[in-house]
Amino acid sequence: MVEPILEMRSIGKTFPGVRALSDVTLTVAPGEVHAICGENGAGKSTLMKVLSGVHPHGSYEGDILFQGETCAFKDIRASEDRGIVIIHQELALVPYLSIAENIFLGNEHATRGIISWNETLRHAAALLKRVGLREHPQTRVADIGVGKQQLVEIAKALSKKVKLLILDEPTAALNDDDSAKLLSLIKELREQGIASIVISHKLGEIAEVADRVTVIRDGRTIETLGVRDGDMTEDRIIRGMVGRDLDHRFPERTPYTGEPGEHPALEIRDWTVHHPIDQQRKVVDQVSVNVRRGEIVGIAGLMGAGRTELAMSVFGRSYGRNISGTVLKDGKEIRTRTVPEAVGHGIAYVTEDRKHYGLNLIDTIGRNITMSALSKVARRGVVDEHAERRVAESYRRSMNIKAPTVFEQVGRLSGGNQQKVVLSKWIFAGPDVLILDEPTRGIDVGAKFEIYTVIDRLAAEGKAVVFISSELPELLGMCDRIYTMSAGRLTGEVPRGRATQEVLMRHMTSTSDKR
Repeated sequence: MVEPILEMRSIGKTFPGVRALSDVTLTVAPGEVHAICGENGAGKSTLMKVLSGVHPHGSYEGDILFQGETCAFKDIRASEDRGIVIIHQELALVPYLSIAENIFLGNEHATRGIISWNETLRHAAALLKRVGLREHPQTRVADIGVGKQQLVEIAKALSKKVKLLILDEPTAALNDDDSAKLLSLIKELREQGIASIVISHKLGEIAEVADRVTVIRDGRTIETLGVRDGDMTEDRIIRGMVGRDLDHRFPERTPYTGEPGEHPALEIRDWTVHHPIDQQRKVVDQVSVNVRRGEIVGIAGLMGAGRTELAMSVFGRSYGRNISGTVLKDGKEIRTRTVPEAVGHGIAYVTEDRKHYGLNLIDTIGRNITMSALSKVARRGVVDEHAERRVAESYRRSMNIKAPTVFEQVGRLSGGNQQKVVLSKWIFAGPDVLILDEPTRGIDVGAKFEIYTVIDRLAAEGKAVVFISSELPELLGMCDRIYTMSAGRLTGEVPRGRATQEVLMRHMTSTSDKR
């Protein structure tokens, strides 16, 4: 039997008031791709922070053995010196430095404090070739896409002579093409003898690259499944993650039929948006869409199709320049030139980037939930803290936000629970129209079902829901109609009864314009 490169034995970790890990065991073989699955808040990232030295030795219980030796990492530098490198979901690159500078930041090729740029560029070029990135080493990181930035992070890890690479949600922000390239690179690294630990909610990707999967639930190891044993099925993984069989990925839904002569709750006509910098370029080109009360309408498109640009420009012109077109609410034209105007007309927008635009991460759950409608919990311009706490507590229970109190800082919550706080914030505002942009990105299957149920309930209450998603099964499972976009233009409108992944993809890759 091959000796494992990594053993984590009986790992336990406690934060104030929260037991994050209890008796977790993990074993990784040399050259193995080992996936870790679990719901948001299950303890996956905490376990990897213990391994990589973010949580130093002495702050946790248990033992870490790497290449047969017991390790006591005091910080990240100590773990990297042994060849353990972690790439977090939020990439740690400096956008205005070059690719080469980022790769060797903190690990410079220098003699007596003087950097050798020729040596730096030569080694950077070799590493970029190794990860399959055809960019000049002097290109600024800000000038390349997220998919290429992931490859730069891996090149940076390789520069540190990595033996065990940890990737936390590596494809969460990538399109299908970039995801496929990254997964291929992980397989190539396996052939080179580099072991990888991959944390991901995308079970299809796990099945493609992983040799084994360890399932963690509520901070405990549930089981480890192997591909060769034939145990690693999606249903088995889901059952381990949520503690029960998930017979239906989506709530049962009766398709919306509408009333004769009914005005749409929201109608957008001939909407055109120009790029904020390159103002000659149209990112949304004469798009017309509508959604009725009680209806869930999807918008599908590949990366760069213009879906988010459409949503943000309608919501208070938060994106773009030279915007033209008409917005109607219940058949009457309205102005949405600012965010307060849009909110005042009963329109809410749940952003795809919850950490930058959706939440104040250093504030509490309670304050985040009420911030969109402070007048509802204020008297004479002063916030009633008791009323705010009652409102927040009711949403904590109804949305199943996993936190000890509403005074918990939002930045400490898992991604799924953060998303529930964003939804709670806009539901509290009482909108008639809810625009959801990638509402389940980076969220596990159990939390997804809870959010789907909330969305379905909102539609049943008469809200009009616009649902933007890159996951076609999600759109097919939730929506009554689906619009498709390509290169800023509307290319199709598909009713639920005729919608399949093949039909949607055909429209999403079409160059013809549906007007």
